Amino acid sequence: MACRGVHFALIAAEVEHLRSLTSERARIDYVVEYLEDTYFSGREEFLARSDKAWDAMHRCLADGELTWDGGDYPLNHVILAGELLYTEDDYILSLKTPEQVRDIAAALPGVTEEEFRRRYYTIDEGRYGMPPDEEDFGYTWEWFQDVRRLYLRAAAEGRHVLFAVDQ
Repeated sequence: MACRGVHFALIAAEVEHLRSLTSERARIDYVVEYLEDTYFSGREEFLARSDKAWDAMHRCLADGELTWDGGDYPLNHVILAGELLYTEDDYILSLKTPEQVRDIAAALPGVTEEEFRRRYYTIDEGRYGMPPDEEDFGYTWEWFQDVRRLYLRAAAEGRHVLFAVDQ
């Protein structure tokens, strides 16, 4: 699988439909067959890709670990924390409410490149699977810019944000 992360800024009706699906497989199908098709071809202003940088991004914004509950709110909610909509190990679906999105959007402008770099270089090489370096930092920082822009846009419009990644 690709492990390429994406954030969708969803309207309430889409979230209501997603939550109404009782099968987790149906939720994945909805993401793949409806959300991806819709947002990748016509609603790209409400989409942010994070490629494989979502892993380091989460570690930078949380506590250095790839856990659901580590770190401090609201930055730990940018990627993993939130309402888990899927519990199998082949996908991650984590939903943030409009209130959480507003909190995240308010905190993200305070994450300067200097602060992000400081956090990045505290990531444990053994747990991350590679040594932190400037190339990976630049890659992660670049993708973070798109995610930050999406949260600011989603907050301004009162949208939910869904983080999705296949594993």
